[in-house]
Amino acid sequence: MTKFISDTKALDALRKTCVDERKAYKQIIAVCGGTGCHAYGCMKVINEFRAELAKQGLAKDVRLRTTGCHGFCEMGSLCVIHPSDVFYVKVEPSDVAEIISETVKQGKVIDRLVYTDPATKQKIVKASEIPFYKNQHRLLFAQNGEVDPKDIEDYIAIGGFSGLATALSGMKPNEIIEKIKISGLRGRGGGGFPTGKKWEICASHDSDAKYVVCNADEGDPGAYMDRSILEGNPFAVIEGMMIGARAIGAAHGYVYVRNEYPLAIENLSAAIAKAREIGLLGENILGTGFSFDITINRGGGAFVCGEETGLISSVMGLTGEPRPKPPYPAKCGLWNKPTIINNVETWANVPMILARGEKWFASMGTAGSKGTKVFSLVGKINNTGLVEVPMGITLREIVYDIGGGIPAGRKFKAVQTGGPSGGCLPESMLDSPVDFDELTKMGSMMGSGGMIVMDDRTCMVDVAHYFMKFLSEESCGKCVPCREGVPLMKSILEDICNGNGTEEKITLLKDLAETVGAASLCALGGTAPNPVLSTLKHFRDEYDAHIRDKRCPAGVCKALIKYLVIEDNCAGCKACAKVCPTGAAVATERPATIKGKKNDKLKAHEIIDDKCIKCGACIEVCKFDAVKIE
Repeated sequence: MTKFISDTKALDALRKTCVDERKAYKQIIAVCGGTGCHAYGCMKVINEFRAELAKQGLAKDVRLRTTGCHGFCEMGSLCVIHPSDVFYVKVEPSDVAEIISETVKQGKVIDRLVYTDPATKQKIVKASEIPFYKNQHRLLFAQNGEVDPKDIEDYIAIGGFSGLATALSGMKPNEIIEKIKISGLRGRGGGGFPTGKKWEICASHDSDAKYVVCNADEGDPGAYMDRSILEGNPFAVIEGMMIGARAIGAAHGYVYVRNEYPLAIENLSAAIAKAREIGLLGENILGTGFSFDITINRGGGAFVCGEETGLISSVMGLTGEPRPKPPYPAKCGLWNKPTIINNVETWANVPMILARGEKWFASMGTAGSKGTKVFSLVGKINNTGLVEVPMGITLREIVYDIGGGIPAGRKFKAVQTGGPSGGCLPESMLDSPVDFDELTKMGSMMGSGGMIVMDDRTCMVDVAHYFMKFLSEESCGKCVPCREGVPLMKSILEDICNGNGTEEKITLLKDLAETVGAASLCALGGTAPNPVLSTLKHFRDEYDAHIRDKRCPAGVCKALIKYLVIEDNCAGCKACAKVCPTGAAVATERPATIKGKKNDKLKAHEIIDDKCIKCGACIEVCKFDAVKIE
């Protein structure tokens, strides 16, 4: 059991012991234990490793480490053997015995378990050489693979709490704030407000109590960056909050995390308990007289509670509704006391800035956006997962160099950044740099880091409708522009998708979007028009096709499409008829065509429009490219 840490000397001594203990192991097997790999059965893999190591008498020489998310989520379960850095993908429990006998004992690489680059067909043994990882700049996520999220000694061994020790060892609060200001760190939760400036404002207000809050209410569809950091390295978030508390004079903090994140809550709870046990949370931390503790608040999953004033209301036990600003939380937050709220990624960056230096952090990124940013790269992309890149990287580099491009040779159409309130950017903007200011100029936003890639089978009118539907359901309804305007935008888009659109409705849609954006109370309504305005700007031809031609070019909007069988391509194989759930695919009296010749023994098929529900099953199974969308 780790001894109570009474001062910085004791922390340094423990760090040395932790480093020595890690070095004592001949090898380390690090298995990803993030939520994505849980879906692939990583716990069965971990249990099998534990049993096999004990069975072969290797438990003392080889350490099994359950880590947080490694980022390459679609390749789970993931396993890395250190120090050789052999990287295995899609590991099953049945592979474990062979990994130990071949790789751990003999240093041999198992070819079938290493990553194969789909472009070059080359097998790549080390993660650092895989394009998905090679083209990133991993700082926060590098730590995810180095620590067990429930083992505080792991975090201390890689330099954990050294930033806190720096902040508490003679630094004045204003000096801490100045370092954060010089670093250029901006809030990663969506607004991009300068973190140091926010802290400075809060510190300037006198009060008998102040608070720090971690916003882990990550509700964007397809986004899971904060969840993975909180699951994989909760100690970094705790340390960041402690440094922030020291800077503004707070004694208590809250982590507001949605209840749908059970693993994040479990790991964070264990980390807080361990930090308290050894004296890194509680009274008189490191013997400096600084006292601080953290409470976890579980949110019910309301998207609007990601907005800081809505979150504050929820923490206080009130309805999660935003309130007008000013006053801002830095002056009047929790229980009307000065409060700083930053999201998970922002807090996790703070310890590195204190430990490595503000100039080191400021050396990365662009003039107005410093450091790295974690994105959730999902959608029609070959390499899905979490990526960490320097600010200023282009969209093209993310989509193609890291993401591996569009699957099945399809054509790139758009990428949406910033979650449901972000804009959809076309191919012509792929070479634009990704930072707070540039994305805003393009009609999108950084948001918390969601990035959804779309191919040429995506209907942009349908995309705008989807996000208006999501936002109308998540609106708290407190202000009229959002409560009435967003559902009305959704209704107009629904009419267009159903073939009932008119030019007048496009004019109304644009006017509504501009009004909702300008008049809404909070950022949910203020940014809700982005998907509408950006698709109208960049994909107006698709709106015109829906309205004038009553046609959906992408073949998505069911009311505007019709399935046809190309007679000269149909081989009469009956595959479409077998999968059709409504019996819409039927044989005709016409002979089928096989290799360009008619065959009277097999009959071509057709689609009966009245029975067709446009499910697309026939297109998916047809091997002869005979089923088309009109």
